[in-house]
Amino acid sequence: MSSNQPGVQSRPASCACPVLVLDIERVLDVAARQTIRAEFRFDPAAPLAVSLELVVEDGPRVLWRIGRDLLRQGLRSAGGLGDVQMWPARSEEGGTAWLQLASRDMAALFELPVPPLEEWLEHTYELVPAGRELAGIDWDATTTDLLAGS
Repeated sequence: MSSNQPGVQSRPASCACPVLVLDIERVLDVAARQTIRAEFRFDPAAPLAVSLELVVEDGPRVLWRIGRDLLRQGLRSAGGLGDVQMWPARSEEGGTAWLQLASRDMAALFELPVPPLEEWLEHTYELVPAGRELAGIDWDATTTDLLAGS
């Protein structure tokens, strides 16, 4: 959402959220893993989703947009359907969660550290509280624009 779109008001730029950079593990098979840099970004002007950019050394960058609520739920219980699913790892430490990303006939499984992701996500909810994600939308103008076909 941006201020360029009819019926949408931007939130102030002062609500910036820092990028969270984590080293995560891609599970290749039972005995093989690959470390990948994951960059999580949150834009208060588009608060329903978090951008996740996966960076493989000497490889391509891959961008996913994942529901913020799905990430939060996946830290404690299974969440998501289809292309994006997340659930806590069954370990005594409780310090990791699984994230599965699928596209067409391919899927990738990642293990994420919970504490830094949880802390970062809580900061996003301080910036834009749950239930207030759509507060900046002028619904009358948006409905008028949709009905007019613009």
